[in-house]
Amino acid sequence: MNSTSFRYGLWSIAVLLLLSGCGGTALGGQDGQETKDDRVKITIMANLHTPVVPSKTVQYLVEEYTGSKLDIKWTPDGSYEEKFNASMATGALPEAVYLKNADTLNMLRDPIRNGLFWEIGPLLPEYPNLKRLQTEVLKNTSVDGKIYGLYQERPLSRQGIIYQKSWAERLNLEAPTTIEELYNMLYQFTYNDPDGNGKQDTIGLTDRSDLVYGAFKTVAAYFGTPNGWGEQDGKLLPEFMFPEYMDTMNFFKKLHQEGLINQDFPVTAKADQQELLITGKAGVYIGSMGDVHSLQLKAEAVNPNAVFDVQNRIAGPKGERIWASTGFGTIVLFPKTSVQSEDELRDVLTFFDKLMDPEMVNLLRWGVEDVHYTIENGKAVPSSNLDLTFRDVKPYQGIEIGGPSTIPGYLESDFQMPAKEKSDDLTRDNDSILVHDPTSSLESNTFNERSIRLQDFIQDATYHYILGTIDEAGFQSVVDRWLTEGGKQIIEEFNKAQ
Repeated sequence: MNSTSFRYGLWSIAVLLLLSGCGGTALGGQDGQETKDDRVKITIMANLHTPVVPSKTVQYLVEEYTGSKLDIKWTPDGSYEEKFNASMATGALPEAVYLKNADTLNMLRDPIRNGLFWEIGPLLPEYPNLKRLQTEVLKNTSVDGKIYGLYQERPLSRQGIIYQKSWAERLNLEAPTTIEELYNMLYQFTYNDPDGNGKQDTIGLTDRSDLVYGAFKTVAAYFGTPNGWGEQDGKLLPEFMFPEYMDTMNFFKKLHQEGLINQDFPVTAKADQQELLITGKAGVYIGSMGDVHSLQLKAEAVNPNAVFDVQNRIAGPKGERIWASTGFGTIVLFPKTSVQSEDELRDVLTFFDKLMDPEMVNLLRWGVEDVHYTIENGKAVPSSNLDLTFRDVKPYQGIEIGGPSTIPGYLESDFQMPAKEKSDDLTRDNDSILVHDPTSSLESNTFNERSIRLQDFIQDATYHYILGTIDEAGFQSVVDRWLTEGGKQIIEEFNKAQ
């Protein structure tokens, strides 16, 4: 099938599905008799970040192109780990499982070593698309040097600042370039009536209960805190044992005491965090700069005069820095309990190889041309109808494999929004100021076994310090507990693994 006929087929099928409400139909032959369905049946467990299960518009088109019959078990993000662990314990995992994040991979190293999942590295060169996956990123996903999963490509850092440009202009503020200027913007946005309504009803920063993808880790990088782990006197130590981590906590404590941040941020969900920015109750959002697209559209629906801008470079004691990820978002593993032979594994890998064809990549990313996006000057212009995109397309972006650097024909975006285009440029600019985690390729059995519980100690202590319920001595006592309950072994094992 050539690309032109496929695009026409996509459009035709999509229109039919949309008109029919995406209801499924049984396969049938003449006179309504059923015919045998010879398509490869594939079950998938995928993380759902939207409020409702998506329509099957995209799924039907994927099935049509790949010759497959899909059973996608969409699982809400909040209960994903619980559902995954329960399914693994009962041997009920589907044929392809998307891990929630890179941390989950660390927790699965022993089950992987024990043969629960297929090793796929030796097979990848057989597939025209899968063999283009980046060697360095695959290495970051490996266990004992062996490749078990496919990955979704992610920029090394999308972190930065989204702020109310209209407020900044009213108060004659430029984009912040230092920690001091960032603090000043937060203060001015709280106390100098940035929206001009004559009331003190705004705050500077909106944040959420996430020390990594919320504001904390990004601001910590500004202060010079290591990314996860850092080196001191030739020895690797966790980030919270560095004075810069304490500096970051003190900064957030000051923001909290002065009312420059939502007071309940340690228990605030992402949707509620974003709502404060969208509705004009907060002026700064620190996180993924790419979020500016949806935030701008939603804010305009509330206030047509709302204008956002983005900034990435904030100078601190050690210059301009931003923390780097591992280059992948999630990983797909293939359990041996459901994929029971190498022939079945090859069928499943063939499906995922086809997902990296340009037709499939652009379908999963953008939806159907002339329904969910149009093409102008060779770039994809998404529909401004966010409800349509969230209903039909957004969840399927979560099952992509690879990314722009590995797939020829991947449509670049043209959101026709200056702030979004700028955020893409600044994301690329972040590559020159990255701080990497030196333990990303190191192994610690104790870390794999205990890190989640131990990290909970530090997370809780960080929040309690910021809120003022413990002091520096109280925080240090939690660090001491971390050390005695496994942290000391983790430090030793990471340093031995260097």
